[in-house]
Amino acid sequence: MRFRLNNQPWPHSRLRMRPASFTRCFSLLHSLPLQGSCGIAFDIDGVILRGRTPIGNSPSALRRLYDDSGIVCNLKLPFLFLTNGGGIPESKRAAELSELLGVKILPAQVVQGHSPFRNLLKRYENELIVVTGKGEPAEVMSAYGFKKVLSLEEYASYFDDIDPVAQFKRWTRTTKPFNWPRHSSELAPQIDVYSDRVKAVFVASDPVDWGRDIQVLCDILTSGGLPGKGCEHQPYLYFAADDLEYQAAFSCERLGMGAFRIALESVFNRIHMKPLEYTSFGKPNPFVFQTAGAILRNIQLACQTDDLSGDIDAIHAFRTLYMIGDNPFVDIKGARQAGHPWFSILTRTGVFKERGNHAEFPADLVVNTVEEAVDFILKRESS
Repeated sequence: MRFRLNNQPWPHSRLRMRPASFTRCFSLLHSLPLQGSCGIAFDIDGVILRGRTPIGNSPSALRRLYDDSGIVCNLKLPFLFLTNGGGIPESKRAAELSELLGVKILPAQVVQGHSPFRNLLKRYENELIVVTGKGEPAEVMSAYGFKKVLSLEEYASYFDDIDPVAQFKRWTRTTKPFNWPRHSSELAPQIDVYSDRVKAVFVASDPVDWGRDIQVLCDILTSGGLPGKGCEHQPYLYFAADDLEYQAAFSCERLGMGAFRIALESVFNRIHMKPLEYTSFGKPNPFVFQTAGAILRNIQLACQTDDLSGDIDAIHAFRTLYMIGDNPFVDIKGARQAGHPWFSILTRTGVFKERGNHAEFPADLVVNTVEEAVDFILKRESS
């Protein structure tokens, strides 16, 4: 996996994700009964859910982290969801998880693959950007504050015949994407897609139409941000994650965003004189785990003191941070690279199904279900 930005490493110190309005988000939280010095990060797909179905007795496992009510946010231990998935705003994902799992999940407890995109707002707030992926990618970016954002589907609609096989596609749209349709006359003077160059492209979640997206992205990236207008410097390209595979509702693993990145890069490098440059976020990048630790620290501080003036980087206050995941190449590798105080727990409910530990990226503990993982943590922390 490569993390490139103008051939430079990802600028960790400048991309510091600070959750918004923690005081408001955690106004329902009360003191932590265990006063624990640990926090928990749960992967979602393959650990908590398979599709929309809870697995591993996850609702029961999560309720054990609350007080007896399991309704208001009386946490025994701070926890969040750390997923490479996405496609909808964190507020909607929190509401969805709350409904499926039967406990109250707050938006600040959800860190998705595209959550770090909000750190690029200052750079691209008033620039034309294009975003692609399943779900509501344009709504996600608009919610982060980007002013001139178009979905790739919407952007492509302004260029006749840019997708040469569109007429042969038999599926039809059943729902409208965010602010669809918006014609150039409605966007003016904010956006003129025929003269404004795309300054950055974001892959926020797994693309739906790979053929169209690869074609249009190559048009944008090889032309300096304006299809058909010559070859100039490549616009910036950001991927929310780089998972090759993930566990969904189907019994076998599904190809993820990393597979799409490989396909796009292979085509781009065959038709362009310079190799594709991109930046990948998401697990297993150690910065994602640093961010998760900082958020867990804020949750802990909000629960204990309602005072968020403390140092957001004081992750060392945790004796242990637990990562519970199902993918050794993403969850376990990331926790191992992040180092102390991360403790990795691998479940057998998703990508990993072997009897022993993983050979290349062994976890600190292997369990059958997330319920077993939570049981281990509570017993360990109580002692």
